Amino acid sequence: MSAAEKTILDTLQSVFGYESFRGDQQAIIEHVVGGGDALVLMPTGGGKSLCYQIPALIRAGTGVVVSPLIALMQDQVDALTELGVRAAFLNSTQDWHTAREVEQAFLTGQLDLLYVAPERLLTERCLDLLERGTIALFAIDEAHCVSQWGHDFRPEYLELSILSERWPQVPRIALTATATTVTRREIAHRLNLDGARHFVSSFDRPNIRYRIIEKAEVKRQLLHFIQTEYPGDCGIVYALSRARVEETADFLCQHGIAALPYHAGLSATVRADNQARFLREDGRVIVATIAFGMGINKPDVRFVAHIDLPKSVEGYYQETGRAGRDGLPATAWLAYGLQDVVQLRRMIDGSAGDDLFRRRLGAQLDAMLGLCETVSCRRQRLLAYFDQTIEPCGNCDTCLEPPQAWDGTVAAQKILSTVYRLWRERGQRFGAGHLIDIVRGKTTERIKQYDHQTLSVFGVGADLSDQAWRGVLRQLLAQSLLAIDHEGYGTLALTSASREVLKGEKTLMLRRESEKQARTGRSTAARRKEAEIVLPAAAQQRFEALRVWRADVARGHGVPAYVIFHDATLREIALQCPTSLDELSHISGVGARKLEAYGEDLLRRVDA
Repeated sequence: MSAAEKTILDTLQSVFGYESFRGDQQAIIEHVVGGGDALVLMPTGGGKSLCYQIPALIRAGTGVVVSPLIALMQDQVDALTELGVRAAFLNSTQDWHTAREVEQAFLTGQLDLLYVAPERLLTERCLDLLERGTIALFAIDEAHCVSQWGHDFRPEYLELSILSERWPQVPRIALTATATTVTRREIAHRLNLDGARHFVSSFDRPNIRYRIIEKAEVKRQLLHFIQTEYPGDCGIVYALSRARVEETADFLCQHGIAALPYHAGLSATVRADNQARFLREDGRVIVATIAFGMGINKPDVRFVAHIDLPKSVEGYYQETGRAGRDGLPATAWLAYGLQDVVQLRRMIDGSAGDDLFRRRLGAQLDAMLGLCETVSCRRQRLLAYFDQTIEPCGNCDTCLEPPQAWDGTVAAQKILSTVYRLWRERGQRFGAGHLIDIVRGKTTERIKQYDHQTLSVFGVGADLSDQAWRGVLRQLLAQSLLAIDHEGYGTLALTSASREVLKGEKTLMLRRESEKQARTGRSTAARRKEAEIVLPAAAQQRFEALRVWRADVARGHGVPAYVIFHDATLREIALQCPTSLDELSHISGVGARKLEAYGEDLLRRVDA
């Protein structure tokens, strides 16, 4: 082992308390310590932060971390401080006196890591400050924010190429959990990292079970999912609109779920408070728009639920990746339906931007719909989007309960003919609900108002249920065999591709919709028990006592409990029963600083 490798490993063990690196971590760290630029793609929970934190501790100067997460900087700094790392941040939440103290600490070399929001970094004051200090490296976190096609685009990121221009000798490392090959090239180009070495880890998160169901009464479906599989557990629920966030959080609270809302319409104080409660309290569920989540470090998020269809696979992957960071079983649960497809197609058609922009949004939605409608392994489909190939996973709904495919050509012809006849014969266009009423032969007031019971297609689809027809329409929209009328209000129109189906020139295999909600196989609790260290009764008692102690310490420090120790560390302590500081130091997650701060107290509690 070279001297540099020994220094890197010693830092990992003494500061962070881990015995060895995972995946590409060591190679990335060696590359950056040696002064090289890097572009790192690593899944959420894969240990990206170590890839810049350890080089910042080894190289001379301060590591400057560009992060879009003002609301989370305090927690990130608190976690590092607990490890004995000299960390601070500069952002708009500080008063001038506090900011001045941080600036002086940087200039006098008293900081290992400095977190800065891109808006702050790009000010002349901050750039001048950095010129006067010594910089070990620049870490650009959540680097996918630079992509104008991405789900979390931040215009300020486009200006970060200035770092290479003003500090050409300082290594830069850009990190993200979400990027296709195209996005990766865009990140490298826009950040002047064309010569950087790329490190691309597997995108697979095998502990996450992917489940997608048809939306019916979605709030009640969500409630049933939480109550039956994750009672008392921590989770995140994503919705598209602020109103939906509020009403869903209220609904869950009314039914005994400790839920909090989070969206951009809330005041900064309320958002910060709700986020802090989610991070620091057990069993909290947060209902949020996509404004929430980047950089969330909470390891015990047991589920991520979407009650509206995400706009892209990148967004879906990024959001679901916040579940199960501790490696224990977790679930990514999504309910979506016909109206989701209609709404998102309308939003794309009416969006600002040129045709290329709308085509790109349409392609992203098509990929998301393909994931939802697949009859093969969902994980295969998800990872294929990121150019990764795997065998069927055995841990998604389509693997556990393979859906049936059926020849839907005739059904498609019936509904497409209905759209055609309404437009051709009467110059009319209608939405999905009315079309289903026509083919099913329902004599509603609206049917009679328009005299649609006289159409030749009236009642031709009485053999399928409303739910089955919604599935047909949804899949026709997903395959662009139907389109949302630009001038209508969610009305449906034929496309150029409809002709092949109508003329019988194309066979259409569709996914058969279940008339009941899919079962989940083994219970989530059972899966979790299998994955956890099974503790004997005495060790379990010690573990629970250690968790109570940890909660008290965390409250006293004003930090989340996992910042003190993760459950996995406490579980191992409870099982191993160390009797000395030396024995305790070999347990994963117990670094030198935490050994000094908590070692004697832990040994007393283990011995109690």
